[in-house]
Amino acid sequence: QVQVVESGGGLVQAGGSLRLSCAASGRTFSSYAMGWFRQAPGKEREFVAAISRTGGTTYYRDSVKGRFTISRDNAKNTVYLQMNSLKPEDAAVYYCAADLQRTSYYASRSTYEYDYWGQGTQVTVSS
Repeated sequence: QVQVVESGGGLVQAGGSLRLSCAASGRTFSSYAMGWFRQAPGKEREFVAAISRTGGTTYYRDSVKGRFTISRDNAKNTVYLQMNSLKPEDAAVYYCAADLQRTSYYASRSTYEYDYWGQGTQVTVSS
């Protein structure tokens, strides 16, 4: 089992940057693929980015490609989401999630495959 805690959210102007962090507990962090999801008011939770166990494979939703970067440091049990060129439509609560994965090179884009979720961190983007 793993617990994840997000941090780094806040208020930023459009065009600005934020770096989200997700710290995970437990000694088996490298067994989990990690994902970032977001949920805006009145909308469903949506996939943002995911990274495989080793960090060798990453996935992004189309609207954030070229602006967001997901990375992980298995020695620190932490996954990051660097968000640049933020837009008002990026505003949401961002969630980190962990998926126990047998495959080292795969990470899911589906909320249904993630077993452990954090409480979320708010990102607000002013126009």
